Amino acid sequence: MAAQVLITAKEVHDIIPSELSAMGYIVHHHPEPSESELLSIIEGYEGLIVTTYTQVSSEIINQAIRLKFIGRVGSGLENIDVDYAESKGIKVLSSPEGNCNAVGEHALGLLLNLMNKISKANHEVQQGIWLREENRGEELDNKTVGIIGLGHTGKAFAKKLRGFDVKVLAYDKYLTHYSNEFVQESSLEEIAEKADVISLHIPFSKENFHFINHQFLSSLKKSPYIIHTCRGEVLDTVSIIEALESQKIKGLGIDVYEDEPWTKGQKVSTDIYKQLLSKENVVATPHIAGWTIESKIKLATVLLAKIKLL
Repeated sequence: MAAQVLITAKEVHDIIPSELSAMGYIVHHHPEPSESELLSIIEGYEGLIVTTYTQVSSEIINQAIRLKFIGRVGSGLENIDVDYAESKGIKVLSSPEGNCNAVGEHALGLLLNLMNKISKANHEVQQGIWLREENRGEELDNKTVGIIGLGHTGKAFAKKLRGFDVKVLAYDKYLTHYSNEFVQESSLEEIAEKADVISLHIPFSKENFHFINHQFLSSLKKSPYIIHTCRGEVLDTVSIIEALESQKIKGLGIDVYEDEPWTKGQKVSTDIYKQLLSKENVVATPHIAGWTIESKIKLATVLLAKIKLL
């Protein structure tokens, strides 16, 4: 009997099931099953294709007695017990190369929107309110941009900044000697002291839970814009509201949340989110930074190329 692959990702490019079938796999699509549903069916599969919203716990892995690989359509692996999977001989693959450009562009879009008050002005104009001086913007040129995390998306964001006359400081705890003609290796302390913009590009892990918290925000010497496109729980929602209200930061561009959608209100109350999202200097999008027409196929082709090498 041919090996079987289960796709739990809700939205994947058609090329994934098509190419897997061409490779000889029998492919089943069961979008976003509950944990109990996944436990009941995973035993028969050699491959599993997931996105953010399928949790692959050690219990799932123990039940997956035939599983040879887990493919993550995207970058973050926090929903997969990677160490346990690999201890069982299961390959864990991801495709961060596929949507890093999209995230870099989106981060820049959020930043320019905030600095030029585009969303605020758009809302006012739609209501017939014509405020020019009140919506005077700032130029990005001659600013200092701090990038926290210089992986695929951090590098992509830095690349997008090359058209601006900016100084780019980058901090990555896992890298050394990464300065180049455009990016200067830095520390968190230097970024907190000098940055006019701070963009977050770190993965979620236990050590990165609320990485941006009251202590970090209190250490800021300027009042920077913060761009948040990595993982929701990296940023403490309550602390960021306090920073906005005390003007420790000028504005927030946010694409990811501690609850997704925020209306779940399980980790942070919906009242807190409403308080955040009602602010004029907050521009929010629904976890779409890496969600472009182009990234959909790039994520798929990158992941398939890695599966073919197994």
